[in-house]
Amino acid sequence: MSKYDPLGRFLKSQTACLVPMTFAEIEKIIGSKLPPSAYDHRPWWSNNPSNNVMTKVWLEAGFQTEQVDLPGQKLVFRYWDLSGLKRAVDEMPLAEVSPGAMAEEGREFKQTESKQPGHHPLIGAMKGTFTIEPGFDLTSPMLDPEELAEWEANLDRTADLIEQGMSSKRR
Repeated sequence: MSKYDPLGRFLKSQTACLVPMTFAEIEKIIGSKLPPSAYDHRPWWSNNPSNNVMTKVWLEAGFQTEQVDLPGQKLVFRYWDLSGLKRAVDEMPLAEVSPGAMAEEGREFKQTESKQPGHHPLIGAMKGTFTIEPGFDLTSPMLDPEELAEWEANLDRTADLIEQGMSSKRR
């Protein structure tokens, strides 16, 4: 039996998709301090099963780590089923955490998942960051023919200078 097994039992008992925790809360559950590398090295929290004993515990419980904040000493465990697919966010509430835990105001992790199955979370991530003016044709060339000819002439001059420099080094 591993000293980290209580964390596995705790995670298995959770019904939420996201379980935000502080390092102190994890230490309270396991009944001992985390190793110093857990505080200093982000890879310690990676989801690589050959990483360390504790990694295997949370993976076997069906969770993966994300949003690891070493300076803030907190992270989020996200439930993943055995096939690697996320639990449907619609089905599960955020974890209810005891007073004094991360659910305190200003410490809560916000969920920004799309509720559409198969929808990647980065789709629409830049929505509203720039505006295309009405009537602007995105398919038209960026440069008019004169500017394009000038650009190409500059490229040709640059290529000639590079070629001259290379040929002078060969001599």
